[in-house]
Amino acid sequence: MKRATRSVLPVMLGWAALALPSVGASADDKVIASIKPVHSLVAGVMQGVGDPGLIVAGAGSPHSFSLRPSQARALQHAQLVFWVGEDLETFLEKPIGTLAAGAKSVALMETPGLTLLALREGGAFDAHAHAHEADDDHGHDDDHADHDDHDHDEDHAAHDDHDHDDDHTAHDDHDHDEDHAARDDHDHDDDHAAHDDHDHAKDHAAHDDHGHGATDAHIWLDPENAVVMVRAIEAALVAHDPSNSAQYQANAAAMTRDLEALTTELRATLEPVKDRPFVVFHDAYQNMEHRFGLRAIGSITVSPEVIPGAERVAEIRSKVRDLEAVCVFSEPQFEPKLVSVVTEGTNAKAGVLDPLGASIETGPELYFQLMRQMAASLRDCLSPSS
Repeated sequence: MKRATRSVLPVMLGWAALALPSVGASADDKVIASIKPVHSLVAGVMQGVGDPGLIVAGAGSPHSFSLRPSQARALQHAQLVFWVGEDLETFLEKPIGTLAAGAKSVALMETPGLTLLALREGGAFDAHAHAHEADDDHGHDDDHADHDDHDHDEDHAAHDDHDHDDDHTAHDDHDHDEDHAARDDHDHDDDHAAHDDHDHAKDHAAHDDHGHGATDAHIWLDPENAVVMVRAIEAALVAHDPSNSAQYQANAAAMTRDLEALTTELRATLEPVKDRPFVVFHDAYQNMEHRFGLRAIGSITVSPEVIPGAERVAEIRSKVRDLEAVCVFSEPQFEPKLVSVVTEGTNAKAGVLDPLGASIETGPELYFQLMRQMAASLRDCLSPSS
């Protein structure tokens, strides 16, 4: 993964000019966060000093976001930019290198000590692949990487294990064409190759849009990762504004205690339903699954900007039926109609998971409300009907 750190401006501007409203970036912002969960953690460490600006506000999603002129201007004036990294906020990768070239950019996904999980390929993945034995320090568990249901062909399984041959490397390039399946599967007849590639090329293209690397970028959905992120935020703020270091350190210590208590609370909330199978709209939740032992059996789409093909929908519906999925979750940022298609003819209920806090007010408490809200949604939908 490319490093995203930039040099710090040699002359600091007054901290009284920090972001005023935290609901959107303005030209006066000196500290900016990319998405609402990151903004919440930064705001918590900055309490009593200032409020960071926010780029992706409201119900926006980093998967489909485009900078407005006002936000581009804010990046030009920023001194410190916090984001997950190029694997999530692809829309920020170039602007951070150009518009915010004078700012220090903190890609939180590069923080040492995070629990990082390998991306899962395909919409149906092993019901028990939670990677409980994954290394906590940037380690990837082989069993977790090999997550599919073993009902894919050997080439696809090799792709999932990130052991790509030259043909699959070419397949992952952004310039896909419909003839690729014919070149890739020499032993299949033309009809089968065309059919297989029609859906899978879309999925792999979506995967490429979803992120550059082989790591799941939704790192904040593990509250233990949030603790690591808070420490990185604290260090960056102290280095950038040493005059307020005592406030940052006290805030970070308080947030760490609260996050540790949150982990315990969420574990108790989710314990009764952790073995009940469910399907999510897009594969954003395995960090939460891994931390709390949840049993997701598939996602409707790899990347929410790309409508899944008929083959994927049929596969997920079969999963829902055959493994008796209890619930299928939509997201408030994206079209929920596919959920009704997937659950048709099954006993699965419909629920909503919001990994970004679309309807939650921005600020230090957003992260805690977000995680509690998701845990409650999982518990309520997965609990046996009374």
